Amino acid sequence: MYNDPSMVQRCTLLSIKTGGCPENCSYCSQSSHWSDDTGLKAEKLMDLEPVFEAALRAREAGSTRFCMGAAWRGPSQVGPRQWERVLEMVARVRGLGMEVCTTLGMLTPEQAKQLRGAGLTAYNHNLDTSPEYYGKITTTRKYEDRLATLAAVRDAGISVCAGGIIGLGEGEQDRVGLLLQLATLPEHPESVPINRLVAVKGTPLQDQEPPSGLDLVRCIATARIVMPRTVVRLSAGRLDLSPAEQALAFLAGANSIFDGDKLLTTPNNDRNEDTQMFELLGLRSRPAFLNYASGNDSSRDFAAAAPAAAVAEVHAHAASSSCCGGGCDLK
Repeated sequence: MYNDPSMVQRCTLLSIKTGGCPENCSYCSQSSHWSDDTGLKAEKLMDLEPVFEAALRAREAGSTRFCMGAAWRGPSQVGPRQWERVLEMVARVRGLGMEVCTTLGMLTPEQAKQLRGAGLTAYNHNLDTSPEYYGKITTTRKYEDRLATLAAVRDAGISVCAGGIIGLGEGEQDRVGLLLQLATLPEHPESVPINRLVAVKGTPLQDQEPPSGLDLVRCIATARIVMPRTVVRLSAGRLDLSPAEQALAFLAGANSIFDGDKLLTTPNNDRNEDTQMFELLGLRSRPAFLNYASGNDSSRDFAAAAPAAAVAEVHAHAASSSCCGGGCDLK
């Protein structure tokens, strides 16, 4: 056993740049291809301070991993000032003593190295489905593009977070194909999020029936078997699952949830309900930077000191605000 089944990490996901994405992923409300139908308007990249305050609130609520998502094809589509702002977001949140994950689209090797230098813990880049079914979900990029970004992330020494979505109209063989692809990467991802489709009105998959809770549990259990060291993350699609179905997911091998009332643009479970569920099931929160047994040596230095400038800024913020400054374990 590589992961304590009673320990589940609580993570928070914030959309730092919403809408206007040039990709045409058929499940995604943030694609500009169907923004007229979804009614989702493109927003600018958030400023630093609101992101930092959101991370503080998440930490105070019990989250130990803070994830930031931008609706981009990749950082190469934006100017240097926006990219520098994202790097500073990473550094500031990392200074709080939290694991930091971003999902920003496709990366070049140099961009991955810059994120690592800013203190990034993990990078999320889902494969979504099997290679065979991928062309039915999006046509603006190739499966090989996803794999190239994962390789750049791994080579930069960043923890890989890569999983997929079930309920896209795929067959069972495609779910097997997704897990096979993940399990046969050069190293297993440290994190594999399993998402259950949340059908959004206005997207091509708006009428797609969500998979059952048992379908989700089967995928989690299979991921746990073929990637025993990996942290399997119970991600989107929890809102209409019963506590019993979620308990079964944890028993099957899930080690993580996203809490907070929203996942990017879709509703999520209430934090108080999750707290009650943890108490009912006897679950404990996974702390930040607990060793990830999967991956390779280059990405295991998760607890390395945060960038000095970020640490100094957090202490300055604590001194000038109501923040107590405690719990960061900063040196």
